[in-house]
Amino acid sequence: MANVAISAVGLVKWFGEGDTKTYAVKGANLDAYFGEMVFIVGPSGSGKTTLLSMLSGILRPNIGTVMVNGQNIWTLNSDELADFRLNTIGFVFQDYHLFPRLTTAENVAIPLILKKNNWDESIVEAKKYLDIVGLKNRGETLPVKLSGGEQQRVAIARAIISKPEILILDEPTASLDGDTGRMIIAFVKENILNDNRCILIVTHDSRINEYADRIIHMEDGQIIGLKEANE
Repeated sequence: MANVAISAVGLVKWFGEGDTKTYAVKGANLDAYFGEMVFIVGPSGSGKTTLLSMLSGILRPNIGTVMVNGQNIWTLNSDELADFRLNTIGFVFQDYHLFPRLTTAENVAIPLILKKNNWDESIVEAKKYLDIVGLKNRGETLPVKLSGGEQQRVAIARAIISKPEILILDEPTASLDGDTGRMIIAFVKENILNDNRCILIVTHDSRINEYADRIIHMEDGQIIGLKEANE
């Protein structure tokens, strides 16, 4: 059996207290494995983003544990959590979060700069990753000059330059047309997923479900279904 990348047990998250207490996630359990692409789907407000935030070391659960490659991440202190997110997790945000005044290469190099790597060497490495995502010779281009699909690829290059074990994409096709969205997800599965990486995708876009190895369905803060590929 494939190695477990993430194992979450009994995750509960609430906000507020007393009469204002609201449960966002209610007792979620899941395993995700290296070498697979897992989709987390469900209506708005179902707890998908909250779950993802707990799995990635951003939001502390009120109850429950998260093991990432055998490490209980919520026993880490704040500095250790910051290092964990920088070195283990790669994020691709829905709105890309590219810096408009930086070139594409500079945007991609940011994780290396945060690790205090040499600037010039980081830019050279960033251009290699732009080549990986099909944007060779676009390193000096500003994000505003790129299409939505190209900006998404820049965000993917930035997310993988640190060679993270876990790659998380939040609504990666929300701002893209159907054909471009499918192209991006197909590209990620064919070129970014490998035996040493697990990819989690939160999405409302059923048009890309064919690319998932497994689909986890959430509703009202609970995981209510798990669908294997091709079922």
